[in-house]
Amino acid sequence: MSPKALPKMVMPQKRLGEILLEKGLINEMTLSRSLDRSKKQNAKLGKLLEDIGLITGDELADALASQYGIRVVRDFAKYRYAPELLALIPPETARKYIIFPLKIDSGRLAVALSDLTDISVVADLAAEQHLKLVPFVASAAEIQAAIDRHYARVEAELEPRRAKTILLVEDDRLIYTILQGMLVKKGYRVLLAFNGMEAYKMVLRDPPDLILTDKVMPLMDGYALQTALRGHQETKNIPIIMISASNDTNEEANAFERGFFDYLSKPVREATLLVRVERALAFAEKQD
Repeated sequence: MSPKALPKMVMPQKRLGEILLEKGLINEMTLSRSLDRSKKQNAKLGKLLEDIGLITGDELADALASQYGIRVVRDFAKYRYAPELLALIPPETARKYIIFPLKIDSGRLAVALSDLTDISVVADLAAEQHLKLVPFVASAAEIQAAIDRHYARVEAELEPRRAKTILLVEDDRLIYTILQGMLVKKGYRVLLAFNGMEAYKMVLRDPPDLILTDKVMPLMDGYALQTALRGHQETKNIPIIMISASNDTNEEANAFERGFFDYLSKPVREATLLVRVERALAFAEKQD
């Protein structure tokens, strides 16, 4: 970004190279070679010098503060910051541009930056909140440390809720593959058990959010599985949907009487499956 594109509040007063020379951090030959290299690599002079170890992050921050006539802020990662303050700058923006919100006071937003040419990004964010931006300079390493420490909680809160886990108990691999595809496409995590006994052990080890079980299976059928799970405090409230190919008109009524949450007839239609699954999961959440 050219100086003309910078907000009026922050304009360079000298060239960075001149300031580094005045501070005795580099000599003229080093500056000349570094400028040539920065042009060839399309890299910023200060970052280039820091990356190759000719100046430290703190020395660069001090030089930028002198260049733009603003203050340096240090050792701020150790403090606590309100979630409302952190939320003003999205985590992905903070990480991309290496910026960190420091404080809101009297309609002013104080922000730490390592690169003042990125100030327009945060200036726009402040303007959207009707806040006046007050920039500070800090080393990239210190800003990154603050981001890593404080944005972890914000990112966790912004993440989508954990994908619901559905245990599919089905001994027919073709049917399992079809049903799994329907559920995975909707964002569910699908586990498989090929018989009732395997399913029983899996549920006791790691209870899923919902169970879809075939009626007829080896070792333990759907009814026996449902009865066994209802006998345990930690699994008795997991909703179970029975899937059956039976033509018996009384099968559905029998399933409800035995305590199944819902009943699906084979072949299972995708729209019907997803509606019944969503309803069962919503019921389970209310129960929790």
